Amino acid sequence: MIRTILIDDEPLARDIVKHYLSDYNEIEIIAECSDGFDGLKAIAQHKPDLIFLDIQMPKISGFEMLELVDSKPAVIFTTAFDEFAIKAFEVNAVDYLLKPIDKTRFDQAMQKLPSRLNQSENTEAVLDAAALSPAQNNRVVVKKDGVIKIIPVADIHYLEADDDYVKLSTADGIFYKNKTMSFFEQTLDAGQFIRIHRSYIINLAQVTKIELKEKDSYVVLLKSDIWLPVSKTGYIKLKAALGL
Repeated sequence: MIRTILIDDEPLARDIVKHYLSDYNEIEIIAECSDGFDGLKAIAQHKPDLIFLDIQMPKISGFEMLELVDSKPAVIFTTAFDEFAIKAFEVNAVDYLLKPIDKTRFDQAMQKLPSRLNQSENTEAVLDAAALSPAQNNRVVVKKDGVIKIIPVADIHYLEADDDYVKLSTADGIFYKNKTMSFFEQTLDAGQFIRIHRSYIINLAQVTKIELKEKDSYVVLLKSDIWLPVSKTGYIKLKAALGL
């Protein structure tokens, strides 16, 4: 049996998927969730093989929910999302169903399922691609001590490379995201965030002072009283961004 969870804030959409799944004896629906928070709990509790996941949901999106899942199941997205994301799904071999969901298209997705189970690397590729969409880059969703926090990017003072994670420094504390510095450099607003060093990206709104530390070596002071090193390349980018 393929243990399956339906995650969608629209009851009618869940009912349609359930109706279509009644033709598939190998599918066992073990839970239904109406938002991403409940979806996270259900996935952690039941450890499904497959989820049907809506993208545009209240609280947190399907993408943001999926980023926080430790062991990712196979995913079939149910969505009215933009063309950019759909192209990402196609390229990275993760299936999607456009609402209203057509039965023929649904059956085509299910035919692909056996080869898609346990291929979480495809899901990671979709998340990275979808994050480039403007709809996804105005906040960062993190989990700390079991609590989910939504951080508006404007609240981030700076980002720091930390092994396989990126450390986000905010007024509310330090949070960690399992992404790369290059990922954030590409997705954050280049007019607001500047990579000043291979290990640091800063929020320009936090800059109070730039000082010469020694010959050709600079440091920057943030409003939080943190001094950070600035590389030669970073100094050039920082001066340009500040109009110096």
